[in-house]
Amino acid sequence: MAALVSASPMLDLDVDKLTYEIFSLLENKFLFGYENHHPNSNSNPKLAHSLSLSRDSFKSSTKHNPPASKVRILSIDGRGSTDGILAATSLARLESFLRSKSGNPDARIADFFDVVAGSGAGGILAALLFTRGRDGAPMFTADQALRFLIRNRHKIFRSTPSGIFRRIIRPEKLFRKTFGESTLKDTLKSVLIPCYDLATNAPFLFSRADALEMDGYDFKMRDVCASTLTARPVNIASVDRRTRIAAMNGEIAMNNPTAAAITHVLHNKLEFPLCNGVEDLLVVSLGNAQSELGIGNITSSPIGLVKIAGEGASDVVDQAVSMAFGQWRTSNYVRIQANIGTPARKHGGFDCNLSAVAENMLTQKNVESVLFQGRKMVESTNIEKLELFAGEVIKEQERRKTSILATVVLKQASPSPRTSSATTLSILSSS
Repeated sequence: MAALVSASPMLDLDVDKLTYEIFSLLENKFLFGYENHHPNSNSNPKLAHSLSLSRDSFKSSTKHNPPASKVRILSIDGRGSTDGILAATSLARLESFLRSKSGNPDARIADFFDVVAGSGAGGILAALLFTRGRDGAPMFTADQALRFLIRNRHKIFRSTPSGIFRRIIRPEKLFRKTFGESTLKDTLKSVLIPCYDLATNAPFLFSRADALEMDGYDFKMRDVCASTLTARPVNIASVDRRTRIAAMNGEIAMNNPTAAAITHVLHNKLEFPLCNGVEDLLVVSLGNAQSELGIGNITSSPIGLVKIAGEGASDVVDQAVSMAFGQWRTSNYVRIQANIGTPARKHGGFDCNLSAVAENMLTQKNVESVLFQGRKMVESTNIEKLELFAGEVIKEQERRKTSILATVVLKQASPSPRTSSATTLSILSSS
């Protein structure tokens, strides 16, 4: 027994050294992509043999265990300085990339995303692109949604004398004509649209999942759109009249809803059973440009400070999300944002040049958060990032066609008379 005890330290040292060398090389090669051989591998036969076995084992395991599927999230900011036009233009370009890369000329944004979150003008875009039309397809293509926002901009937004907040000027008729009697249950994928509820002094999140799972949480889409846009209180009620809220602008509560969308997915195992962390997500977050507010405006205008706070909050969300993604930041999370305001505002003709201004913003290089390195200017332009992200989404679409397990299991409303408890499960493994 004593001999065993005295011999074991040397044996442990040899094993520990060999184990360290093996995992050191594997870490360098497989985690960081280094191709250089370990300096001690050629002089240590046991190490060389162990490495050979490890490589064979690694190749065998990856051959039979392909990369896991990812939940695809689209997040759209509030109006910014472009009244949602930058995000709408981004969506039109993204849909064009998806069509060309998939070979399907009729592909829609809703075909390639599992979750959409939108605030303010972003909420309107989410509703237009993800509400089911009479033919069962989304009501609008991305290009149609862009034209809708430009054409109806003055019906939806109007500046107050301060020029800071926008007020809804009788948009109810427009939303009623557009969405009719459609409700949250009529959306095609998981939809999240925020507002601020003055009755409870807390944010309120309109959610398709809540509408299907619980009484009192299904709202008409026209009311949802009015709630996320208005700068004045709007009293609305759920379809069954069980829930009433005094809604105000969703941008006050959540101008950048990306974090809310990610949280919704990570904590919703019923609909996203295989999603365990940020490595299982593909997220694109669309901004709407930042305002050009000088130091004089910041110090002299309290309302200017409110605007700065709102835009600053969006940047904070972007930075926090970027840091949370860590090593997956560049592959799994993309932020599209312009760093300057809209020059066309200064010279007039803003409406005429709106699309051109947004297109020009897509050619900009954006400042992004870099892990442990603060914020830096990235090499890719916004449009290049959109095209690369479209490629990743297409890869995910193809991966699901051969997957046995369903990445997303969304509840669908029953065709019978609607109640929030009358739901069925629909497995979405290829859409």
